[in-house]
Amino acid sequence: MYDLIVVGGGPAGLMAAGTAAAAGARRVLLLEKMEKPARKLRITGKGRCNVTNDRPREEFLAKVRQGADFFGTAFRMFDNRAAVRFIEMLGVPLACERGGRYFPASGKAWDVADALVSWTSRSGAEIRCHAPVASLRIEHNTVAGVVLESGERLEARAVLLATGGVSYPATGSTGEGHEMAYKAGHRIEPLRPALVPLEAEVPKGLKGLALRNVELSLLVNGSAAERRFGEMEFTAEGVMGGAIVLQASRTAVDALSDGNRVEAVIDLKPALSAEKLRNRIGREMASLGNEASVKLLLQKLLPPQLRQIMAKKAALPLSLPLGKLSAQDTERLVSVLKGWRFPVRDYRPFTEAIVTAGGVDLSEVDSLTLESRKIGGLYFAGELLDIDADTGGYNIQVAFSTGYLAGKSAVGTVGVPAHKN
Repeated sequence: MYDLIVVGGGPAGLMAAGTAAAAGARRVLLLEKMEKPARKLRITGKGRCNVTNDRPREEFLAKVRQGADFFGTAFRMFDNRAAVRFIEMLGVPLACERGGRYFPASGKAWDVADALVSWTSRSGAEIRCHAPVASLRIEHNTVAGVVLESGERLEARAVLLATGGVSYPATGSTGEGHEMAYKAGHRIEPLRPALVPLEAEVPKGLKGLALRNVELSLLVNGSAAERRFGEMEFTAEGVMGGAIVLQASRTAVDALSDGNRVEAVIDLKPALSAEKLRNRIGREMASLGNEASVKLLLQKLLPPQLRQIMAKKAALPLSLPLGKLSAQDTERLVSVLKGWRFPVRDYRPFTEAIVTAGGVDLSEVDSLTLESRKIGGLYFAGELLDIDADTGGYNIQVAFSTGYLAGKSAVGTVGVPAHKN
């Protein structure tokens, strides 16, 4: 008989198991179906692991796109400051970079993953890998344990599901936790990719183009629905990625899933009003002289991959002398630079999504404990829940905070007094 069985060895599950064991639970077992825990954590942030963000509480919660109010309780129990102290206590120094993003000073996600796994074991939790769970054991609306795919039956006074979402399935996130929660009677909000590149009808030849300090707006059926400022890139033919695209992607995914028309509008010169851009173009033309061509003018304004595209959209031959540019020609150029518009036709699959939107319906989970309102002794943590946030360290913090609260609460369920943080 285990006091607590945690299913899933990602950051939420490791935090939950380690917290419960450190707080005094006598037998805590973490079951991980892959060959090692924290596989997704080891590749997150392009292998650097953006563990949290330094924003103040209200600003931090504003970055949680779904479930912010629900998440607020867990965040109070274990916030971003606590996460920084905790990880550094594990022997992993952190560095705060642009945008308040915390990374391991070594730049290696493995350092965070290995330290978290080691701490969980030292705290007293048993970690068993290659141990996929087939189902929950439920008796009289109370959890009684789990059944492994091998057929082994394990008894427990509490079970905590922390199996993650369905993004990056090669790391083990393939939706078994949602299936178990559903069979236990929980409603699952539709799962869809979040923080995911978008497919758009853009001209060919843009692969590898990175744009900085631009503004991306998303229009849904012609109405403005999202606006982001920062960096983006074209990662493949017809595929947009980068920070502002990922952040805006949730709006696009939901709109496209509902059959709506989505357009992207890029302001290539957001720091300049139309009037200031018009004056800038005038100054560049004056310095180049009347005999210079539109091509030379665009060299002053745009990266090489965009010059011919923008000239075509503005109906300006690249060879046209600047002396022959009319006021109307200049207005068209200003218009396309401030509003490059093209349709968004689709989004990329879960294999390219950073996180999963959707999950266990939050109305069926107690936000104060993360215990199921339907099944006694069943807890949830991490991406399995219907909580998702922007890129920038927010989603890993969600995993840490909910894992901590669920671990503490499960300890309370088995009659061990919770220690103060």
